[in-house]
Amino acid sequence: MSNEPVALDHVLSTFDALWSPRVITQVNDYDVRVAKVEGEHVWHVHEHTDEFFLVLRGELSIALRENGAERTVTLPQGSAFTVPRGTEHRPASPGGAAILMLEPTGTLSVGDRHEEIPDHVDITTGHAL
Repeated sequence: MSNEPVALDHVLSTFDALWSPRVITQVNDYDVRVAKVEGEHVWHVHEHTDEFFLVLRGELSIALRENGAERTVTLPQGSAFTVPRGTEHRPASPGGAAILMLEPTGTLSVGDRHEEIPDHVDITTGHAL
């Protein structure tokens, strides 16, 4: 990891792949990742960690399955949300978005349990810049 400032707009301009996060830095044992997203991700669960989302551009919706019910939170640009560990969720962005995520290093983008993974979703622990 670089010990220099990271320009998020520059990093986002270096790749086009959707649902394919890039690790921009680490904080203790956590990766700070950015991703471009559009369409739907996959329903998945991170059994042992929360997942933090910050919308840099666009709008992100996160469908959640909790206590036998389903709800959706909508995050406009500049909004943040944490999905609690063990909560089944599916991020989506019909119009496209750029997001920042904070997760423990080595966390898979499709969680510990997930539905079938569509071709447009990258199974990764984050790509280096």
